[in-house]
Amino acid sequence: MSRCRFVRGSINTSFYTNTIRKRKAKVNTAEVRRLTFEPSAGLTNVTLADLDERSLIDACIAGVPGAFDLVVERHRRPVYQLCYRFVGNHEDASDLLQDVFLRAYRGLRNFRGQSSLSTWLYRIGVNVCLNRVTAKRAETEPIEERHFVDLRTESPSELLLKQERDARVRAAIARLPPKQRATLILRTYHELSHEEIADVLGSSVGAVKANFFHALGNLRKLLVEGG
Repeated sequence: MSRCRFVRGSINTSFYTNTIRKRKAKVNTAEVRRLTFEPSAGLTNVTLADLDERSLIDACIAGVPGAFDLVVERHRRPVYQLCYRFVGNHEDASDLLQDVFLRAYRGLRNFRGQSSLSTWLYRIGVNVCLNRVTAKRAETEPIEERHFVDLRTESPSELLLKQERDARVRAAIARLPPKQRATLILRTYHELSHEEIADVLGSSVGAVKANFFHALGNLRKLLVEGG
């Protein structure tokens, strides 16, 4: 797809951009606005939803109303889940979500496309979450009722993909060393590959595999000790 310069039209300022500037706790997205390309691109009346990832980022940088709203719409759920897994309660997770997208909004000009946008957002999310959990002990609350994991299983990782263990699992995860916690969350709950996690954490694939192995072992011990 050829690059093209974005043309501003008489479109209202994006709702989410205003929201993020005002630092409101609740994150929302606006209806996707229409975007017009220059005639040289050979396209007119193309919606933001039709843009590929790089073009959408270019639209955000160009200040096209509604562009960053669409970024939030596409990535809010997994980023929120990441934040929740770290802190274990909705209030802190919502605050962290706001911080993540605020940093992303401010840093889009520095995004070089060497990784996917989702990986870049995960990287910001992990850094924001690690900063928070080192400053504040997480208070946990359930997203919804789940069944307990059977500790007799030889593969807690597989069962954690299907169900989670309420406050006990979250409390145990919160006691893991930071890199182990991040690796476990990204691998088990977000199903990232070892290579993707290495990109997010800025470490080697070997280190990711070791962290995941130790995280599972430590999690099992913590759950058994908690009986």
